[in-house]
This record gives sequence, C-alpha cells and structure tokens, in this order.
Amino acid sequence: MLPDAEDLPELLLDLAVPHEDINELIALRRTVTGDPGSRRLLAECVDELFRGLDEPGRDPGLDERLAEAPRSAHDTFAAFVFLAAHPHTLALHRERGIPAGTTRRTLADLGRQMAVHRRRHGSTGLRSPRWLARHFRGEVYQLGRLQFERARLGERTAAAVAANGVPARPGTACLNLHIPDFRGPLTPAACDRSLEQARDFFPLHFPEEQPVAAVCHSWLLDRQLRNRLPADSHIVRFQKRFGIAHEDTGPADTEPVQFVFGDPGLPVAGLPGRTSVERAVRDHLLAGGHWYIGHGWFPLPLVARPESNPSNE
Repeated sequence: MLPDAEDLPELLLDLAVPHEDINELIALRRTVTGDPGSRRLLAECVDELFRGLDEPGRDPGLDERLAEAPRSAHDTFAAFVFLAAHPHTLALHRERGIPAGTTRRTLADLGRQMAVHRRRHGSTGLRSPRWLARHFRGEVYQLGRLQFERARLGERTAAAVAANGVPARPGTACLNLHIPDFRGPLTPAACDRSLEQARDFFPLHFPEEQPVAAVCHSWLLDRQLRNRLPADSHIVRFQKRFGIAHEDTGPADTEPVQFVFGDPGLPVAGLPGRTSVERAVRDHLLAGGHWYIGHGWFPLPLVARPESNPSNE
C-alpha cells in the first residue's frame, strides 16, 4: 500500500514535503508497516477517504480514526494515509482527464501543510487531515495562485446569489476559493489568471456540475480591513471582487493571527509589524477590535465545452 523505503523519497519530493522531514518519514514507515494494527488502520482510513465521492464536502471522519494511531507516529500518521491514497487519487484524476501538472501542484499541498506544521511546531507532522482529504478526494484543485473547491451553496449564500438574479438555491454547485500559503503575493493579475484557468478547467473536467458562483469564506472579507489597509492593497482589491452575503457575528481573532503570523496561539502584544498586513491585524486587536469571517461571492459564468455550445451546433 505504501511505496517501499527506497521509492518513498521520490514520492515525498513530488508532493513537496520539506527536505528536513523526509528522513523521519522514511524511518517511521517501519512503524506503520511493521505493526498489523497500524496496517489495518491505514487501509481502513484510505477506504473511508474515498467513500461517497459523489458527495462533495463529505467529511470522511479521519480525525477520529487518527486518534487510534500509534503514539510514535501520531503526528505523522495522516501523512501516511495520504501517501497510501496517492495512487487512487491519480486514478481519479486520470479518469477526469486532469493534466498531470495540475495534479502535481494540487497534491503538493501535502508538503505545504507539513511546512506549516514545522513552522508552528518545529517538528515533522501533519494536523490537517480534514482539509487535505478534499484534495485527495478530487474536490480541490490548484489553478495558479488560487485553489478551487467543488462545493455547494449554503442557504444564506444561495439567497444572496438568487437576490442578484443568478439562478441559485441551497445545494447549487459553486466553487469555493482558497488562498494557499507560501505562494507569493495575492496580486490582481495572479487572481485573474487563476479565474481564467478555472473558467476553462471545470466545464472540461466536471461538465455536469455547472457552478454558478465563486464563493469565499474568510477573514480576508472582513470589511474592516478597508479601514486598515491602503485602497490599492492586494487584499482590499481581492475583497472588492466579492459581494458580501453575510458576516459571522462571533469574533474569529485567531484566524488572521494563524494565517498572517503562522500560529493562532501567539500573544497579540508580541506580534511583529513588519508589513502593512501584520500591522493591520495586530493594531486592530491591540485597540480592542475583533476580526470576523466574511462570506462573499461573485457570479462565475464558465466556458461551455465546444460540443455543448449551442453556437457550434
């Protein structure tokens, strides 16, 4: 199920796993494969990961199962689940005709999440199985600067979309936008290129879904940012792409601290102010303010496949 110890480094490099984590993962492979209980748990996690593929957004419940992992591999067992799942994901992508480069860049989020873990904890590990499950189930794709997730509109966002004349109801297909770390600035030009790729990609590879809107659920859509950042900043310009369907009423102060500074548990008083974004997040919190998750959308007319375009019939 797992590559052998000699082949494993090649796969880890393909998945952008940090070099400093590779030797430890190779050594821990013996722990996982040498114990019958661990092998059984690994197989069961992989089976569960791919159950219900016709239900985008389904949580395969890996968090609960990973609690059963051996103590010596507790922080890394999720990584071995995804390594074992890799051939199955490749088969899913081939069935949909996904280009190999898109597959590689999408699944490299495994390495990105391990880099996030190392930045925060200083050790080898992976603690985001619920997020990465979406990649390996064929729901998330890296297209340029942004990641796009096949998803369905929720009740409140669907109401906002429909109120603006776009045919939508709860459960209508949409694309959730995600902004990955370690990927450079969020420039308008980079976002435009990603959106153009998405407009071609999804009608070609998922023609049955026809998403009507791009949706983003993020602290980046908190409109207070417009009071803290220059009008021409990348974040403000990104935010202005969206109509705001609604904002959460409960504070989400740890979200910007996590994504801007790398650790949600950092004390606010000690946060640096090296960039305008760092200063905006820190100074707002120090002044007694709070940050909130905004839920935004914009219409996403996609490119019709040539064989289904009435103008070509």
